[in-house]
Amino acid sequence: MFENKTILITGGTGSLGQALTKRLLEYNIKAVRIFSRNESKQIEMESNIKDDRIRFFLGDVRDLRRLIRATADVDIVFHAAALKHVPKIEYNPFEAIKTNVVGSQNVIDASLDANVDKVVCVGTDKAVSPLNTYGATKLLAEKLFVSANNYFTSEKTKFFAVRYGNVFGSSGSVIPLFIKQIKSKQKITITNSHMTRFSISMSDALDFILHATKIGKGSEIFIPKLRSYSITDVKNVLTEILRNTGEEEIGIRPGEKLHEVLINTDEMKYVWEIDGMYMLINPLYHKFFDDDVKTRHPNAKKMESMKIYSSENAEKISPTDLKQIILDSNLL
Repeated sequence: MFENKTILITGGTGSLGQALTKRLLEYNIKAVRIFSRNESKQIEMESNIKDDRIRFFLGDVRDLRRLIRATADVDIVFHAAALKHVPKIEYNPFEAIKTNVVGSQNVIDASLDANVDKVVCVGTDKAVSPLNTYGATKLLAEKLFVSANNYFTSEKTKFFAVRYGNVFGSSGSVIPLFIKQIKSKQKITITNSHMTRFSISMSDALDFILHATKIGKGSEIFIPKLRSYSITDVKNVLTEILRNTGEEEIGIRPGEKLHEVLINTDEMKYVWEIDGMYMLINPLYHKFFDDDVKTRHPNAKKMESMKIYSSENAEKISPTDLKQIILDSNLL
């Protein structure tokens, strides 16, 4: 579906945006447009990924006029731009609203005007039963996208979302932090020894996003099937590999959850299984009741048994597998 297509990535200079760009360049696409507000990151990206099919657009998703220009003649939009650092957002909540909520609506409006084929919102587990402002703004972004199909002005444009947790070993996540602390002869700072987190590699995240883009019909939220790990297992594995010097438990930070949740209990009644993923339908969208889901997604199967999809009850990565994943991750 990417053959000879022009693709726009908002927030395209971020880690996901750059990885997605590299993957898309493997296809015979016409062009990929990188839309972001950080000129330094654009210059850095331009020097690291040399390809004549990349176009760089300086701009902010808060600026609708600039987005309208950027989406002209675009076939597919991946919306990854967001403010996402929880402490900064807690101190500046309305700035997050302007970027994550108003900016998302601007992407929707610009995409409708440009008659884009498909528009994908990159979501997060933080949007599920949110405890902080970041999660609340990402929940609203999801709601805007799955409801954008209600606009009857463009039958062509289909909006949907993908939702997953942190990429394994990504900047700011716990494993690189632990490794840095051990190498600096510091104690590992554990928030809570019972904490669990989902695990997805960047490569698997890209596979998931692109497959969801291929099968999305509009108004769905797609969630990958993932294994999870415990913080205690991570600590033990890194202790074995790097000879940890000690640890201290500092307590869960404000707005942080003990376990990640990708689908909460109330959402479960609207969840289907499809192509090794979960698909959450919009209960308010009348086209998406059971018979129509089967018409649009013939291989979908209604979920009946699972009550909640959290890192606590998901299949765990064994310490042996976790050790091998860390050794293969180039984080050490």
